[in-house]
Amino acid sequence: MIRVLLADDHAAIRAGLRMLLATAGDIEVIGEAGDGAVAVANARALRPDVVLMDVRMPGTDGVTATRQIVEEGLAEVLVLTTFDLDEYVFGALRAGAAGFLLKTAEATALVDAVRHVAAGDGVVAPEVTRRLIAELAQPRDRNGGGNRGGPVRPLPADLTPRELDVLAGLGGGLSNAELATELMISEATAKTHVSRVLAKLGVTSRVQAAIAARDAGLA
Repeated sequence: MIRVLLADDHAAIRAGLRMLLATAGDIEVIGEAGDGAVAVANARALRPDVVLMDVRMPGTDGVTATRQIVEEGLAEVLVLTTFDLDEYVFGALRAGAAGFLLKTAEATALVDAVRHVAAGDGVVAPEVTRRLIAELAQPRDRNGGGNRGGPVRPLPADLTPRELDVLAGLGGGLSNAELATELMISEATAKTHVSRVLAKLGVTSRVQAAIAARDAGLA
């Protein structure tokens, strides 16, 4: 059973999400939060597998809450937002969110996204994938300018050739299964390589790794 925490400042939206996820059969909503601070506190107490996180909430916003939850290793975070790409969403991704969807997503897409994030795969809304890729592909000033993210860090020198291949795949948005097919390895081996790449990069999500891959020109 996938344990989910809902974080949104609108009670009606939380209620709707709870009802929707209850129909999945393999997903259980174990708690709710109306702001980021409560989301962090509940994540610490309940240890969900996935936090469905709104980014615009009173008090502690979703970006700050995402960073805290990810840095403490409390859960995977899936951002669910009413608006298209902006600084909040990029901030959430760089803070470690496993991905994001728009609240206009179909019910099946949301359920599938929760399952993918719980399994360790990243998810990005199809409606904004092209814009996200275009944004990440923009040239960046190595001293800190460029596209929404501060200075570009060089890749760790101890990445093996295979790990560089895996990182390039992450930059292309490949899942573990797709990496396994692309590199002709088992899915379990692909998952191990992904974990090692994330550890060497010092990041906590596949999306952050994808950003690093694009910054380095690997994808």
